[in-house]
Amino acid sequence: MKLFVDTWGWLALADRRDAKHGFVADCYRERSKLSRQVVTSNFVLDELLTLLFVRLPFAEAARFANAVFASPSVTTELVTPERFKAAMALRLKFADKPKISFTDFTSMVIMKELAISEVLTADNHFVQVGMGFHILPE
Repeated sequence: MKLFVDTWGWLALADRRDAKHGFVADCYRERSKLSRQVVTSNFVLDELLTLLFVRLPFAEAARFANAVFASPSVTTELVTPERFKAAMALRLKFADKPKISFTDFTSMVIMKELAISEVLTADNHFVQVGMGFHILPE
């Protein structure tokens, strides 16, 4: 089973001072061993890189980013024009949930397309949409 990693999941993994770091690191390690494949997106990585270099010292941020890009178990899915259009359709469908980011909608499109139900995040929006996603760590 594949695991999708959202921006929050990557940040919690990167920042050892994060209160959830140990719990998230254990969950990531366990799930990546089981699934053998971790999936993220270029939009998630864009958010990650922006926040990573704000939150951590430069060398630490660069080391973590390079490790993510070099990992053979991490697949980066691209938000193609078709996926972007599908995410926009979700944005319009969920007019009652204005706080859901567009990046989250693109992640949901990719997760549905690839039949991924588990996401490493603290973002409850993945559950609020009622699309069958499960947040890890539980």
